[in-house]
Amino acid sequence: MSTHVSNIRPEWDPVIVDIVDYALGYEVRSDLAYDTARNILIDTLGCGLEALEYPAACKLLGPVVKGTTVPQGARVPGTQFQLDPVQAAFNIGALIRWLDFNDTWLAAEWGHPSDNLGGILAVADWLSRTAIAAGRKPLVMRDVLTGIIKAHEIQGVIALENSFNKVGLDHVLLVKVASTAVVSQLLGLTRDETLAAVSLAWVDGQSLRTYRHAPNAGSRKSWAAGDATSRAVRLALIAQTGEMGYPSALTARTWGFYDVLFKGQPFRFQRPYGSYVAENVLFKISFPAEFHSQTAVEAAVTLHGQLAAAGRSVEDIRRITIRTHEACIRIIDKQGPLNNEADRDHCIQYMVAVPLIFGRLTAADYEAGVAADPRIDVLRAKIHCVEDARYTADYHDPDKRSIANALTVEFNDGSSLPELAVEYPIGHKRRRRDGIPLLEAKFRTNLARRFPKKQQDAILAVSLDQRALEAMPVNEYVDLYVI
Repeated sequence: MSTHVSNIRPEWDPVIVDIVDYALGYEVRSDLAYDTARNILIDTLGCGLEALEYPAACKLLGPVVKGTTVPQGARVPGTQFQLDPVQAAFNIGALIRWLDFNDTWLAAEWGHPSDNLGGILAVADWLSRTAIAAGRKPLVMRDVLTGIIKAHEIQGVIALENSFNKVGLDHVLLVKVASTAVVSQLLGLTRDETLAAVSLAWVDGQSLRTYRHAPNAGSRKSWAAGDATSRAVRLALIAQTGEMGYPSALTARTWGFYDVLFKGQPFRFQRPYGSYVAENVLFKISFPAEFHSQTAVEAAVTLHGQLAAAGRSVEDIRRITIRTHEACIRIIDKQGPLNNEADRDHCIQYMVAVPLIFGRLTAADYEAGVAADPRIDVLRAKIHCVEDARYTADYHDPDKRSIANALTVEFNDGSSLPELAVEYPIGHKRRRRDGIPLLEAKFRTNLARRFPKKQQDAILAVSLDQRALEAMPVNEYVDLYVI
């Protein structure tokens, strides 16, 4: 006996409708959100400029077919490439993410909302250059900042209550969804076209977390977000042709996202879309390290000084205990051999050992030359994590959103240093007053890596001026970064 399946076209899934209506219709009125979005922009572009110092990142750049030129294409900051918007989004997104130094959002799911800038900036730049060539007005940087706020919000609000990592999916799927919605708005897609585009993002193949975890941790984690945001641009352009969408992409029985990839569970939501995520995002300011380790690294740098002041060395250490939160243990508590840079920057033992030994943690410290120092692995083996239930609760508390770590160093002679706890990293909203000057200093450092003084000054003059930046045509701002 067969059971007939209804072929009546369903209504659009409410989750998809909410994303689309927010992307197309919500008016951002928060001055704090726009000010933070400007800081997100400069910090994110700075991360991309630093990544250009690494050949492993640079080998992925440029057009798909070497020598291809796109006369009105999008520029890739810090390079001479001018590409179609899909490939430009990949280039920008891969650079942004390469060193794991851009902003972070931690909740049931974690991720890096500024990954979306790859698609947003590429499309806005391409549209602006195309408009000027046709005698029309270009987009201005306020449009980019609005896109940043909305992409952060879509990715971050979904992440608040829904853990994709627990079902083996990588957080870059949220980059693809958020970028698709925001890019569709920039492209001027109709509501029906945008609904189709977002549904295409949900039914698209989703990335596994394989490349983020032992024993397979590898460099794809550094370009996965570039792939996701560029895929979003491609899907939005497909929808713009009038290609159909899939209304129950999430809820369709058997074949929808929930049943196939989310163990049959619908998404849960803590709050409506607004500007909460951009206002509360976490900046990585001091250390290019997986964010659950940021406070541990900060504590380790301080402890390095305490060791020196006490006339001690790391050879005197018998054991280090890290009191931490559950997510840290699940993601970066790792023993055994570390096979590459991607392995090292997702190992809290490595990220604590290096600053204890050297008093620093930089992107270069993940390279093989530093990792070969035998003291690092000896010290790693002495570092152990234990969960503190309060730290885990405060991590999920929307009013706190702490990322706490506390380190205790015990010596071979039985003595120890007092436990050093850091609950909020320098990039947390609660430490903005201290953090923003350091964020701007980080940006200045990254500009100096790539540009002569005159060019640095021109970029800084507009980038640190909210009104001037918002009014500037996108193509003119991006051209400031061309070498």
